[in-house]
Amino acid sequence: MALLDKRGLLREVERGFESGGWSVLHLNSIGDHPAEYRVSRGDHHFTVRVYIWNISHGGGYRSASEYRIQITGLPSNQFVPETDGKTLILGYWSRERVFAAFDYRFHSGALGGSPSFQVGEAALLGANRDRFCTHPKASGELVVAFRPDFIGSYVRHLDALHRMGRQPDALQALTRMAADPTGRERSNLESDPQEPRRHVFVQTRKTLRALDFRDRVLTAYSHRCAICGIQLNLLDGAHILPVSEPDSTDETSNGVALCTLHHRAYDRALVTFDSDYRIHLNEMRVNELVESGQDGKLPEFRRALRRALHLPPDRRDRPNPSFVDMANVRRGWSL
Repeated sequence: MALLDKRGLLREVERGFESGGWSVLHLNSIGDHPAEYRVSRGDHHFTVRVYIWNISHGGGYRSASEYRIQITGLPSNQFVPETDGKTLILGYWSRERVFAAFDYRFHSGALGGSPSFQVGEAALLGANRDRFCTHPKASGELVVAFRPDFIGSYVRHLDALHRMGRQPDALQALTRMAADPTGRERSNLESDPQEPRRHVFVQTRKTLRALDFRDRVLTAYSHRCAICGIQLNLLDGAHILPVSEPDSTDETSNGVALCTLHHRAYDRALVTFDSDYRIHLNEMRVNELVESGQDGKLPEFRRALRRALHLPPDRRDRPNPSFVDMANVRRGWSL
């Protein structure tokens, strides 16, 4: 597969943030390297400086499993850190669409002649399989490999994640969890007295579970909104019975693919569907909108609604009627 130019590499970074639900604001000219961004999701906001190169095989006498990034084009042959944010040193392997992230603290000085940073093929393939994998190096550096939609979580926790390279127990627990984030097995790290380790473990598990749920739901619905049929990469994997409810699960049958507009409308009980998958518009809410003068484009909104949900072909992935009924009761529907 052809190597990407810098603009192509940075576009993969931007797509990664966007696919994980993060907003991306350019702080320097598009295509500049290093790139500077302001990324945000909910209450989390970070300034990030991104250095990135293609990942390629080490070549020559090196092991068949050794891959690397070749550092070129750095003024004064060293990295300049983002003093009020995060510094990312990334490689991108376009064959499997995964990133490898290196720890700036191990590369903060002058780099010398023709520098390259190594990562093992096992970590890259593990990231493709499990979304997240690590490669501890003899130097003590921990390389973190991940799929693009995990990049926002990596930025949130990069310091704590890289520090685990010197903590074998934490690293082993993190590796087991990445392989099975939805499993019932609990780790000692979830009650670890070291708060930073506990926090990063719990939050990483939560992120992996959410991304896994989203992947399964969107795949089941062919990346198409079940209510209006839109694609355009504007979809969420919405829980039918909200995660805050004790009976909620991450089963695909407790999910439905919705565009951002209909996800918001569903959560606010403006639209819903019943256990026969028929779609309903809340006429009482409609009347309230009309009375308050907030009914702009209501006829278009109404016309865009299907009569019934677009359903996955696999019946096991379709909304579980018990989840549908419970969710409608919680949201105040009487159907």
